[in-house]
Amino acid sequence: MEALRKESRYTYADYYKWDDGARYELIDGVVYLMSPAPSRAHQELLVNIAAKLHNFLNDKPCKVYPAPFDVRLNGDGDGDDTVVQPDIVVVCDKSKLDDKGCNGAPDMVIEILSPSSASRDKVLKFNRYLQAGVREYWIVEPGSRTVVTHTLETGRYVTNAYNETDAVPVSILEGCVINLSDVFADVDI
Repeated sequence: MEALRKESRYTYADYYKWDDGARYELIDGVVYLMSPAPSRAHQELLVNIAAKLHNFLNDKPCKVYPAPFDVRLNGDGDGDDTVVQPDIVVVCDKSKLDDKGCNGAPDMVIEILSPSSASRDKVLKFNRYLQAGVREYWIVEPGSRTVVTHTLETGRYVTNAYNETDAVPVSILEGCVINLSDVFADVDI
């Protein structure tokens, strides 16, 4: 990977060749090294949320995928210059799925903040998810035990904040509500 950093912009075709054991994301062709394995609390939250979504989606057309799972956000296949690995994605359009991951905007993205990625998740990825048309974007903040949801309405995100005792409706999945008391239960942060 070191030799490739001399180039200014990359695509998924470049990204797919990198086999040095590190995890990367590309955003607008710029390489971002992902931190080593997330914290135990991060992983517990990921499993708790993904399990709730998976159980709700049983026998439904939408599917949930936890990280690592490549999302070529623009739907440009190997030429895509934005490849992210959200913590959790929900995809309802099966035509976007292939053996490499998701080719196009998922219906829902959930990012669980880590100190090393918080600003990228809150600003850079927020804007890219909005531009790509991700219908629902959640940011889970372990330290404050809160969830901020962003729901796409007429080209803009409508934002709502929830604390650890709230029940959060999943707007893209009619009838799906996630109780944050269950998500944060027994997670030592």
